[in-house]
Amino acid sequence: MPVPVPRQRETPAPEIGGPAPLTLLVVEDDPAGGLTVPEILNADGQRIRLRSARNLTEAARLLTPDVHCVLLDLALPGPGEDGFGALREVLRIAPRHAVLVLTAEADAERAAEAVRVGAQDFLFRDELDGRLLSRAIRYAVERKRADIAQYKLAESKLRAQENARLERGLLPTPLLDGSDLRFAARYRPGRSRALLGGDFYDAVRTPDGTVHAMIGDVCGHGPDEAALGVELRIAWRALTLAGLCGDDLLATLQEVLEVERPCEEIFATLCTVDISPDGRRAGLCLAGHPAPLVSRPGRAARLLPYENSGPALGLLPRARWPRRQVDLGGTWSLMLYTDGLIEGRIGEGRERLGQDGMVDMINRHLEDGLTGEALLEASVTEARRLNGGELTDDVAVVLLSRAGG
Repeated sequence: MPVPVPRQRETPAPEIGGPAPLTLLVVEDDPAGGLTVPEILNADGQRIRLRSARNLTEAARLLTPDVHCVLLDLALPGPGEDGFGALREVLRIAPRHAVLVLTAEADAERAAEAVRVGAQDFLFRDELDGRLLSRAIRYAVERKRADIAQYKLAESKLRAQENARLERGLLPTPLLDGSDLRFAARYRPGRSRALLGGDFYDAVRTPDGTVHAMIGDVCGHGPDEAALGVELRIAWRALTLAGLCGDDLLATLQEVLEVERPCEEIFATLCTVDISPDGRRAGLCLAGHPAPLVSRPGRAARLLPYENSGPALGLLPRARWPRRQVDLGGTWSLMLYTDGLIEGRIGEGRERLGQDGMVDMINRHLEDGLTGEALLEASVTEARRLNGGELTDDVAVVLLSRAGG
């Protein structure tokens, strides 16, 4: 049975600078017959442009980006046996278009089912007029826009949740079973809404009782840098558990970086310490990284020696990284950090916190009796406050502490 298709007089081109008129694609088997409607107007008083297709093949050809809505005759033959083959095909070829279905009033239940299948609304053939069709088109278009926006929002939330789970899983779990050292860490990426940045850290205890810890910083702040930081951390752990340390370990890490980095300009700084089984001595290697800070009871915190440190990883081929022996004593705390903590500004000027300012800040917190997690939290919070807001660079801080003995 022919579907009554609204026809209108030739529509003039829209005025330059004015809102674009809506375009309706009518898909039915007799576009020459049916009810004639002088004009269909949208909310702005412009005529809605009409296109007609006699089958699904022709509809696919006429379904250009400027089509806003499809009016489909449910009686049009299509694949499948449930009577909705044509509708499903239209939904497949027009996933971003609003779809209206047209049927007889006696098929009200089938029309409602068409909406459950995916159409935005339905119209009865006997009630069709220009005003009703105009309102239905506007409603269908806006509902489709809302559906797409809701889908994108849900997709974005799901992707954010998946990324958050992934990034949390990539943060390290220190392997310190059997050690009497206490471990604390704080991590704050510079990227907005990210959980992981280019900074990385880790700590493991090897079978001989030595505790190895490291902290590093890949230059840059994007996801590629974050991924490279994770690769370097995992490589460091594997190499450390395999027995490498000092210069041999750093040379191998540089090979990993050179293979995995996205471009030759990328480099990474690194600080490694290996604490003897008795906890009284440590070997220190610096690859272009700020020196750790050590504090002992009754003494002001100070930076460990950083003379003769080696270059950052990825800068010089066949570089060397001297290992320096450091006496720690019986009771101590050793803080490793990335430059995000010391490069924040102080107030509105150009002056930065710097290493000296960080040492003074840590000493004030120590005098207030802060230790462990509380010390790190207070330090990062104060650095943000002095900066006047969030720090732009990634920040990682690790604190290893040993009670007397």
